[in-house]
Amino acid sequence: MCFLKKVLGSITTAQPKRGTGMDGKKCSVWMFLPLVFTLFTSAGLWIVYFIAVEDDKIFPLNSAERKPGVKHAPYISIAGDEPPASCVFSQVMNMAAFLALVVAVLRFIQLKPKVLNPWLNISGLVALCLASFGMTLLGNFQLMNDEEIHNVGTSLTFGFGTLTCWIQAALTLKVNIKNEGRKIGIPRVILSACITLCVVLYFILMSQGIHMYAARVQWGLVMCFLSYFGTFAVEFRHYRYEIVCSEYQENFLSFSESLSEASEYQTDQV
Repeated sequence: MCFLKKVLGSITTAQPKRGTGMDGKKCSVWMFLPLVFTLFTSAGLWIVYFIAVEDDKIFPLNSAERKPGVKHAPYISIAGDEPPASCVFSQVMNMAAFLALVVAVLRFIQLKPKVLNPWLNISGLVALCLASFGMTLLGNFQLMNDEEIHNVGTSLTFGFGTLTCWIQAALTLKVNIKNEGRKIGIPRVILSACITLCVVLYFILMSQGIHMYAARVQWGLVMCFLSYFGTFAVEFRHYRYEIVCSEYQENFLSFSESLSEASEYQTDQV
């Protein structure tokens, strides 16, 4: 509270002028944030996979049977379990968690002035924040070092990540930004269904001890998650985000009040 009294910072959103974004002439640079998250996280995880395969820590995903001397199925967590792959895995997951958190906050601010009942938007923010926290547990507590905490991170990431996908799909159809709700909402519903099916199938195969197919499903699940996040570029291209910082004054507003007041300046041009 003392810090907020000294420095007041808020993030506001504003839409580009009419005629930009939709016709492709001008798009917000913020559209690249979810794309960077998707591309760099995907590349980082595959680098971890190839390092682990090269070091004979896991056998390849396309193997019909295990390679001699290789003990482990190609799960992502096992691929990033030992150095040097574990170092890359930790860095990738920490950066992914940070970018996912930023996307969660920006998405919440984007939808805040547009939803009548805020509980769904708040639920989406909380779910994605918990999924991001799960990513940090996955990246910093390797499976062989602390299996219990690592599994908690897996449950948080997959569980709340799946919930986030369904919430955002519902918000997409409900809010219908720039009349593109159905265009992007239907693919998100399909991706959410695929993610849910992969999660269920993954845990079934794990419980049955069918590790090769479970590992393949896990990789497919993660790629679906990352593809889903990339779709936020469609809506982010219509918005710019500004950080407003004002000097401390006696008649200052609280952070929540200033954020609410700033959101009222956002115009809705459909």
